[in-house]
Amino acid sequence: MAESYDVIIIGSGPGGYVAAIRASQLGLKTAIVEREHMGGICLNWGCIPTKALLRSAEVLDHANHFKDFGLVLEGTVKPDAKAVVGRSRAVSARLNAGVGFLMKKNKIDIIWGEAKITKPGEVVVGKSSKPVVEPQHPLPKNVKSGEGTYTAKHIIIATGARPRALPGIEPDGKLIWTYFEALKPDVLPKSLIVMGSGAIGIEFASFYRSMGVDVTVVEVMPTIMPVEDAEITAIARKQLEKRGLKIFTSAKVSKVEKGAGSVTAHVETADGKVQQITADRLISAVGVQGNIENLGLEALGVKTDRGCVVIDGYGKTNIAGIYAIGDVAGPPMLAHKAEHEGVVCVEKIAGLPNVHPTDKGKVPGCTYCNPQVASVGITEARAKELGRDIRVGRFSFAANGKAIALGEDQGMVKVIFDKKTGELLGAHMVGAEVTELIQGFVVAMNLETTEEELMHTIFPHPTVSESMKEAVLDAYGRVLNA
Repeated sequence: MAESYDVIIIGSGPGGYVAAIRASQLGLKTAIVEREHMGGICLNWGCIPTKALLRSAEVLDHANHFKDFGLVLEGTVKPDAKAVVGRSRAVSARLNAGVGFLMKKNKIDIIWGEAKITKPGEVVVGKSSKPVVEPQHPLPKNVKSGEGTYTAKHIIIATGARPRALPGIEPDGKLIWTYFEALKPDVLPKSLIVMGSGAIGIEFASFYRSMGVDVTVVEVMPTIMPVEDAEITAIARKQLEKRGLKIFTSAKVSKVEKGAGSVTAHVETADGKVQQITADRLISAVGVQGNIENLGLEALGVKTDRGCVVIDGYGKTNIAGIYAIGDVAGPPMLAHKAEHEGVVCVEKIAGLPNVHPTDKGKVPGCTYCNPQVASVGITEARAKELGRDIRVGRFSFAANGKAIALGEDQGMVKVIFDKKTGELLGAHMVGAEVTELIQGFVVAMNLETTEEELMHTIFPHPTVSESMKEAVLDAYGRVLNA
């Protein structure tokens, strides 16, 4: 007979493994199916290893400005590509192993292979077509199950997403890269074209520029990081260009020609002119698409839209007993959104009272380039599109004592309030460590904090976080330090 579970989760990325842990905590017999790496893309090829690379870049950037801090550095500091990549992969491997440990600790069965939902309540697992290839990522020792048929009252799809490819500019792993190849270069290219300036594209552009690579970014939208507030991205662009990045906006790569060891991109600008740019490598960072194939969804009648599974606020699909969370369930395609959706989905399955549906309007976004960009809520432009009567406050890091002392005075905090109610509609930041600061505004929005409460909050001095309060004060004509 098929082994039976309360919950089977397909995919062990941040959404999947967190959902499994929460299900186990709630007393549900749980199994997780994985075909390649524990931790999914995030821990192995996304969030974590890219941050390790960017940390190396940050240290290198600081080393190149020692004189600004009154320090003398004997000799020169230069990147060792192999060592930088090795550190990144080691960080990934450590967390990969950690997920396996958490599964064992929480008594969650790991089923190794590729899953297909043959009918509601039944999952057939076949041999994985993606065997583990890295010695740093061995098969977990606590795998208890493998190929076979399994049953569960509740099946959660958490299969994530993969890089999207443009026709005629498909990645080949050699001259045209996705983030997979960009994370593990054998040697650093001397020049690089990055197609797309979302979080993935701009982070790699920032990293490779810090490593001394000549980087050109091509973005089809009028601004880089198009989902962010235009005023914030304008500041980020200025700083990125000051670091030596070349940026084309309102432009597209219409064609790519491959040479023996280089690529030539035909970049078409808004005025119809075409410029040819040749570089050693090109990174395709034009978005991702959900992994919905070969799961049996079409035969089951599970509703999808633009390559993602359609769900409600609790992860439910249109088919009873089948759920989806994370990237496969659509934007925003962020690890922390996946984790939250996983917890909400499982708590609803378990019948906990007062489970709140996921509010995508309160999901923060972070881009870890130099300078960092972070936000939550709506932009100023979106607020005006919605017809909201708003107050906008701004505060520059150039007026913040801690930022000046750190040598990080190029940044800004921007907040948007509803003029009538004082509701915080959006918060947007650019500058050093704003990916850490943004959570203050995320908490405020979740607590439905008003401007009055924020203005009465005491922020420690000296901190960069004081800029948050000053921006709020500025929105109401009460700024103190500018």
